[in-house]
Amino acid sequence: MNITSADFIMSNTDPAKCPEGTKPEYAFIGRSNVGKSSLINMLAGKRIAMTSQTPGKTLLINHFLINNEWYLVDLPGYGYAKRDKKTLRQIGEIIKSYIINRTNLTNLFVLIDIRHEPQKIDLQFTEWLGENGIPFSIIFTKADKLSKTKATENVTTFLDKLSEQWEELPKHFVSSSEKKTGRDEILDYIDEINRMIAQQNQ
Repeated sequence: MNITSADFIMSNTDPAKCPEGTKPEYAFIGRSNVGKSSLINMLAGKRIAMTSQTPGKTLLINHFLINNEWYLVDLPGYGYAKRDKKTLRQIGEIIKSYIINRTNLTNLFVLIDIRHEPQKIDLQFTEWLGENGIPFSIIFTKADKLSKTKATENVTTFLDKLSEQWEELPKHFVSSSEKKTGRDEILDYIDEINRMIAQQNQ
């Protein structure tokens, strides 16, 4: 897929106020500091999401219209321990409400930092997605921070852990925002789904 336009549409905390659900929607989520904004900017081919050295900057649901065909959605990160409990609860409610109620959510990309061992919060989150029948894929981020052998080992470890919960594993990608690794594969996957939706709607 060739990205020819990526336009900011709106930010809000209420899924009911999101753009009219007439186009496929692909949302991105992960633990704070997983490299979500950098990945989104890499996919878009320009800086559309704000990056920061401080984790947990995204507090809103941010919609971007790509090629006037589909929405890319930047969701708040989860699990940032330095936030107060009230803020964490509010963010959790925003995330849950959007994921459960957004009818045109076509796929949720869950970002996992490839450098770490499987984290309980990520495993619990994917389990919750499964329980609620939410279609999702996994993107392992920051692959450039490890050797190829170690990166492959960590991906295998995470997927093995995930297989304890799942009979069939979700599709996964390995990415690096620095080296643009995984960009074509992720965009081609989105394009493939969009084409299937278009055929179904004919």
